Parts: sequence; structure tokens; C-alpha cells
Amino acid sequence: MVSINDAKEQKNEIELAYKRLNISELKEKASSLQSKMNSNDFWQDNVKAQEVTKEHAFLDKRVRFWTNLLDRANELIELIELKDDSLSAGVDKQYKEVKESFQVAKRELMFDGPYDNSNVILSIFAGAGGTDAQDWSEMLLRMYGRWADSEKVSTETIDKSTGEEAGIKSSTIRLSNGNYLYGKLKGENGVHRLVRLSPFNSDNLRQTSFARVEIMPEVVSPEQVEIDDSDLKIDVYRSGGKGGQSVNTTDSAVRITHKPTGIVVSIQNERSQLQNKETALTILRSKLTQLKLEQHKDKISEIKGPNEQAAWGNQIRNYVMHPYTMVKDTRTKHQTTDVNSVLDGNINEFINSYLDSQL
Repeated sequence: MVSINDAKEQKNEIELAYKRLNISELKEKASSLQSKMNSNDFWQDNVKAQEVTKEHAFLDKRVRFWTNLLDRANELIELIELKDDSLSAGVDKQYKEVKESFQVAKRELMFDGPYDNSNVILSIFAGAGGTDAQDWSEMLLRMYGRWADSEKVSTETIDKSTGEEAGIKSSTIRLSNGNYLYGKLKGENGVHRLVRLSPFNSDNLRQTSFARVEIMPEVVSPEQVEIDDSDLKIDVYRSGGKGGQSVNTTDSAVRITHKPTGIVVSIQNERSQLQNKETALTILRSKLTQLKLEQHKDKISEIKGPNEQAAWGNQIRNYVMHPYTMVKDTRTKHQTTDVNSVLDGNINEFINSYLDSQL
């Protein structure tokens, strides 16, 4: 039978996590949200109602899990103190289950940021490297799409600008229906560098290409980020893009410029001008929130515009396909020689190594 000291040590670890997660406070918040959901006019604002419902489900699941885990740890100690040899097998099994559940759940302790459980707006922009950089950007888009598929995460293309010869100049997608999406992916934010033999020159020379990946928490509600209308310049123009005569012939494209920071968001999907404007505002709020987090500012008015270039010296990760194969994170030093596996979406080892480095 497992020793009483081991059981108590396990219980103490769970109690520390329980306190760190403020489970008592989360119970009160979940109860408050439940009261809102029970009101007769709750579904009058469908978007806000969905946000409240999602938050309540998340809080309720977290509270139930950790409360149950602590109860089982206390029960385990009570069983051991009975000193009944006939319970030995059951006690050892329960101790193993509690310990394994805690080990899996411990990673949740990393996700304590205000937006860690938010959906993600992921944008990719081709940097230095010409056509190779545009092709590299599309390879990264595929990599994150494969990762999302493996994690059962939903993806939606918001905007995409294709390259003249190959690849993409830029693309923005929305990732949703996953746990702690922003918390998991925020370490992917930055410049990614590729070294390979170029398929786009006749001499097949080695080429270095760059692309910038932006990871932003989706901020849908205007109340979360207050933006002064006078700080916005909104332009409406005719959408461009490949297609027949009837494609993109209306003035539905929208470009929003946030004058204080110089951030520009353009959306020209085949949708209405109003839809494009709302999508652009959501992305702008998300960009401002991400910059606020990066620059450790309390107010939107305090942040500066982004200035990182997708070029040499700024990369967070190197992907080398020639003269050897290796993917290496410049921050954590985590690396692997299986480049193809990484480009096929197997990036959890890099995600987890970054999260571990932040503890």
C-alpha cells in the first residue's frame, strides 16, 4: 500500500495548485454567470450570450475537475489511515489515478493569463526572401493548419493575399473551439527563418527566407478594448483578387488605420462591407491587445506601433533543410532534426518547451 507520506505530499501539491488557481473565486464567478444565463433576456444579444456561455462552461469544468481531484486526495488519506490490508490494491490504484490526473493538469497552471483561453487570430506575412519567402509563408500556414487538425481545432480563413509566382504574401486565419489556444500558441509569435535549396532559381542555390507570424487573442467585444473613433481612419475600396468578371466587383473591401500606432488592417473577403468592417475591427482590437501584452502597458494609449522586421537577426526559430536538417528555437534552444515532421504540424514539443521556459 502507498505510504501516508506520499499521499500527503500529493495532496499538498494539489492544494497549492487549487489555491494558485483561485478555485473559490472561480466558483463565485461561475455562479454569477449562471445567474445571468438564467435571466429572461439573456439571449437578446446572441454574440454576448455565446461569450458568457463559453466562459461559464470553461469555469464550471475547471472548478469541478480541481474540486474532485482534491476530494479524491483527501479520501485517499482517509483510506490509508484505516490500515486495512484488504484495501491495498484499491488504494494503490486510486493514488496512481490521482497522481496521473494531477501531472496532466499541472500544465493548466501555466495558463493563468487574462487571454490564455481565448480563440486565436493567426496572421502570416512574407518577409525578406522574395518568392521563396512567399512560398515559406504558405508552408507555415500549412504547418499551423495541420497542427490545428491534429488538435481538433477549427480553422477559418479570414483573409489571404496570394503571391504572383507562388505562395502567399499574407494570410489571416481564426482558430477556435480549443482549450487555451492563445496560451499554447503565444510563443509562436515572431519571425521564422528557413534555409533550403531554392526551387525558384535555375541554379538551385541555397536561399534564406523569412516570414513573420502574429499570434493574437481574439477580442470580439468592444468593451474589452476601448478605441476612440477619432483615432481611426476607415477607407472603403474595390476588392482585388483572381476570378471571373463577376468576382469582387463591389466596393466591399475595408482598410482601417489606427492613427496613434500606425497599425493597418485590411479585409477584402467576398462578404459585405459591414462584415469586413466588423472583422477588421476585431483584428485591430486583437492586435492592440497583443501589443499591450508585449509592451507591458496598462492602457492602449501607451503602446507603440510594431517595428519588428521579418529579416535576419529577429528570428525566434530556424528551420534548416540544407546543408543539414534541423529546427532550432533560438529562445529555448530546443531542437530536432526531423524538419519534415515539424512542417507537417508536429510542433507541440516546441510549444511545450517554450511554456516550460516561462515557469
